Amino acid sequence: MGTKTWRQLTVWLHVVTSVGWMGQALALFTLLAIGRASEDGEIRVAATSMAHEIDTFLLAPLANASAFTGFMLAAATAWGFARHWWVLAKFAITLVQLYAGIFLLSGALRDSVGSDPPPVALVAGTALMASALAFQAWLSVAKPWGKVRSGAKLPTAPTWVFVAAVLAPLTDITVGLLLGYPLPALSLIVLVVQLVRRRRLLLVTRPKVPAGPPP
Repeated sequence: MGTKTWRQLTVWLHVVTSVGWMGQALALFTLLAIGRASEDGEIRVAATSMAHEIDTFLLAPLANASAFTGFMLAAATAWGFARHWWVLAKFAITLVQLYAGIFLLSGALRDSVGSDPPPVALVAGTALMASALAFQAWLSVAKPWGKVRSGAKLPTAPTWVFVAAVLAPLTDITVGLLLGYPLPALSLIVLVVQLVRRRRLLLVTRPKVPAGPPP
């Protein structure tokens, strides 16, 4: 398969994992809302416990894969990270989502298991996560606001970059399921390699400043 096919597979994986991420965020919201509204203590505990399991085994791996494939599509194509406002907005929202999901939501879900009832902030947080993902989907379709700057337009990366962009997250998801917790180690390595490669290409293609007149 050529570069075009592997790039299309990367886009496909990004779309599938992004939709899955939003779907699991909605599932968390539904479960936590049920847990908060129910007067049955067993239902509250079961709903919160199930939300925690979904976050660990489904939402977190899908979120990691969605973010990674999105970053790779920006880093491995002419789109870049800061040439267009809609790409820059998606990049910023994704970073916030990852931080909130890893350092705030997951810990709060773990601590709320068995609580009576789950906190309002946790229910609201899952609703905000799903809403932000829906907004990012609109950005991908509408591509609004034009360019941030012109800058250097790099060529599409070679085939092996997109092969790695597809296989790395699938491998990480498999390993994470076997270990019982998300571990996007290979994805991080691939992303760092591509970012370094992109940085070198930018330095090579950067216009040279003409020398000033001799003294």
